[in-house]
Amino acid sequence: MSRQPDLAGRIVALLTSRQQTLATAESLTGGLLGAAITAIPGASAVYRGGIIAYATELKAELLGVPAGLLASCGPVHPGVAAAMAAGARARLRATWGLATTGVAGPEAVNGLPPGTVHIGASSGSPVTRSLALDGGREEVRRGTVEQALSLLWDVLREEDP
Repeated sequence: MSRQPDLAGRIVALLTSRQQTLATAESLTGGLLGAAITAIPGASAVYRGGIIAYATELKAELLGVPAGLLASCGPVHPGVAAAMAAGARARLRATWGLATTGVAGPEAVNGLPPGTVHIGASSGSPVTRSLALDGGREEVRRGTVEQALSLLWDVLREEDP
C-alpha cells in the first residue's frame, strides 16, 4: 500500500503551518512527484511548481546543474540530484527544492542498472539519498516518488524553525 498520499498530506500541512514553499525538479519521475503533491487539497498554498528536465542538457540549462558535473558523472549521480534540488528552489523561488534522477528501466543507462536512483532535498545545504529500487519501470518511478517524499519529510522533521 502506498504511503504517498499520507506523506504528501503531512508535508503540505507542515509547510503550510511554517509558511514555507516547495518546488520540484524531476527526471525519471516525469511529473509524478508534482502530481503527488498537487493531489493534496491546499497544496496551492505551498507548491510553487516543478521543472521536468528529462534530457541531460536541460538539467544544466533549466536547473543550473554544472555542465562539468554532468560531463564527468552523468545525469544519474547524487551531486546531480543535489544540484537539481537547489536549482528548482532558486529558480522557482521556494523555501525547499526536491529532486529525482535515476534509471527507471527497462534498460541500463551509462552502465547503471534500472532502479538506480538519487533524490535530493535542499533548503540551503542539500541532503541526498541513493536508492537501489526493485521492480519494473512503473514500480521504480512510483517508489522514487515515495522515497522523495519520505526524504523531505525526514528533513522537515529534523528542522526546527
